[in-house]
Amino acid sequence: MRKLFVIDTSVLLYDKRSIHSFPGNDIVLPLVVLDELDRKKEAAGLIGENARYINRFLDSLRMQGPLNKGVKINDIDQTITVFIPPSIKFPNGLDTSRGDNQIIATALSLKEIAKRDVYIVTKDINLRVKSDACGIHSVDYYKDHIEIEDSRLDDEIQEILIDDDDIDLLYSGGTIKHDKYDDLKTLPVHENSHVIFKSSEINSKSCLSIFKNDSYIKLIERKISFTMNLEPRNKEQIFAISSLMDASIMLTCLTGLAGSGKTFLALMAGLEGVHKKLFERVIITRSIQPVGRDLGFLPGDLDEKMQPWLAPLIDNFRVAFKEIGYFEQMMQKGQIEVAPLSYIRGRTFNNAYVIVDEAQNTTVHELKTIITRIGKNSKIILLGDTDQIDTPYIDKASNGLTVVVEKLRNSHLTSHVHLIKGERSELATYASQQL
Repeated sequence: MRKLFVIDTSVLLYDKRSIHSFPGNDIVLPLVVLDELDRKKEAAGLIGENARYINRFLDSLRMQGPLNKGVKINDIDQTITVFIPPSIKFPNGLDTSRGDNQIIATALSLKEIAKRDVYIVTKDINLRVKSDACGIHSVDYYKDHIEIEDSRLDDEIQEILIDDDDIDLLYSGGTIKHDKYDDLKTLPVHENSHVIFKSSEINSKSCLSIFKNDSYIKLIERKISFTMNLEPRNKEQIFAISSLMDASIMLTCLTGLAGSGKTFLALMAGLEGVHKKLFERVIITRSIQPVGRDLGFLPGDLDEKMQPWLAPLIDNFRVAFKEIGYFEQMMQKGQIEVAPLSYIRGRTFNNAYVIVDEAQNTTVHELKTIITRIGKNSKIILLGDTDQIDTPYIDKASNGLTVVVEKLRNSHLTSHVHLIKGERSELATYASQQL
């Protein structure tokens, strides 16, 4: 049954392809949405790109017919209309100058004229709540939505009991098929997933393993020795270091609570790679999602504006080297580069170790932009805590980090490790769990 969807600006700016994503239905754009797109067309990064794409697409539709009458896209049986109601009535209590409220009022008028159910599609939670209060159906844009109950993002590394002889087999270079034990059969099988095998007998034999080429093999435990002969503090950190330093894995995702060592391990592994001349430089980027003043309002040039976002890196250098002189030296040599996510498009990173910090604050479209920048002899690391999302319009089920982990987990080029133990301090761990 055809449905009538009113599309909010937040959806169009989130995904420029969203305007093509409702086949067999009728799409309505309130006039205020075009105004909001116009104000975003010169914005940096994907926001500006998406606004310009929608504007150009609508301009091309004018050649096929008047937008106020509706233009049909035959190949997907979809119509697109820019709707201006003949009269508009705002529910009591709504500020008539607000764009969101104008969208609600337009939807109410459309419902009355069309005599059909109208659905507002928006990434804005508050607009969905207000729409419901005004008697209009409202839904999220679910194209990049991951079902949390099906997600394995927060899964702990499993411990499986096996025969003592099989543990000896792993240590001698042998392999174990994923269907050899009943407990293994129930595990989600994907490349570079990890399992701890323990002896089912009285002795305490165990083996850390990784799934590659349809079988579990003994994990190669790698060391970060250049900076401070770093010793992992738990089994998850062992798996993380191994993944970070495995040349066959081009994308590593580290998730976990604050203070679990994600940024520190990723940075130290990158420095090790530069020292061993595996990479020419370490590039750090992150979504500029401030809690407080925005980047554009901070004083100084771009380097000075980035100082608040450099602070976590400087803290990690201070922990590793007890001072920041080495950090300043690498910055001057160009061995460390900070690249705001908004300025990534068009670049190619060859021979580089790229760290994307706070990746849970990005959309999947932003992460796609940077992942597709990765060139030859490069590696990319995505870091984040999906319980700490500061960006409007995305949540644990739709942020870029969650989507990338779930959609790319079956590739031999990728790996995901979830760190469950805080190592910053006993207080930090307790606060993360209780507050």
